[in-house]
Amino acid sequence: MERATAKEPAGKAGQERDQVHVFAPATAANLVCGFDILGLALEEPGDEVFMKRSDQPGVRLLKITGDDGRLPLEPSKNTVSACVQMVLQHLKREDIGIEIELHKHMPIGSGLGSSAASTVAGLYAINQLLGQPLSKHELLPFALKGEELACGHGHADNVAPSLLGGITLIKSYDPLEVISLPVPKDLFCSVVFPHVDVPTRAARQMIRSKIDLKDAVTQWGNIAGLVSGLFMSDYGLIGRSMQDVLIEPIRAILIPEFYEMRETAMASGALGFGISGSGPSVFAFAQSRNQAENITHQIVQHLKSKDIDSNGYVSAVNTVGPRELF
Repeated sequence: MERATAKEPAGKAGQERDQVHVFAPATAANLVCGFDILGLALEEPGDEVFMKRSDQPGVRLLKITGDDGRLPLEPSKNTVSACVQMVLQHLKREDIGIEIELHKHMPIGSGLGSSAASTVAGLYAINQLLGQPLSKHELLPFALKGEELACGHGHADNVAPSLLGGITLIKSYDPLEVISLPVPKDLFCSVVFPHVDVPTRAARQMIRSKIDLKDAVTQWGNIAGLVSGLFMSDYGLIGRSMQDVLIEPIRAILIPEFYEMRETAMASGALGFGISGSGPSVFAFAQSRNQAENITHQIVQHLKSKDIDSNGYVSAVNTVGPRELF
């Protein structure tokens, strides 16, 4: 059973539109111990899609900004336009014309769900344009197809929180079952993206295919503890549960100054600290916005002292997900 964290916003149900402008949020996936099953939506950064109708049938991706020319404009190869094509085919609306502009405001391969945010923005936009024929949960399988196109693996830990908002748990993939978890009111995120390259596929290939039973038991306990902490708003339990004995020790090798950043965050009052997605971005939980701002500042300053540029963000958990911009 899925428990929604926010109402489905936007336009008037059943009323089709000529154009829409949509923002979809970045995400922090895994939340340290929940590899491929936990994620949350951030207030910033995120990607924008501007979409409008055209007299010429078919889907065209007219423009991409912020990608340094790395993303394809061919509709079938870009996650945004490809997913729009899938929705139109599903709804038997392939006769209409759609023109798309994608404006990226986060780096590709940042560990902040860059491809997921673009995909979700496109899906939310086409659904608004057509008068919301599908619910957010009905859009989720299309978002998974977009992740498969972008990353080679259709995981939902980025697209689910970006689309649904809040903190999400992927209970199962077959069948797909997503649960929205409670968001404690004083929970804030500190996020830092170091300007180093950690390709998602390379980071995934490093993960062990076999693990020790004792490590699995430890990990299960931490996941259960984190979920329980969210339900009880027990910040101490949340922090104690943010330990990863399976994935982080391997992926941390690819991220310069990882352990020094963790030490800096914890010394600045972080509840817990870890890698966002496959990295190189890192994130920490804090119990106030001021504390999260200080953590972000301290990590950015530490990286600067090591001649590593970075972007820092401070965010509450975004419980709405994508939204229209006016």
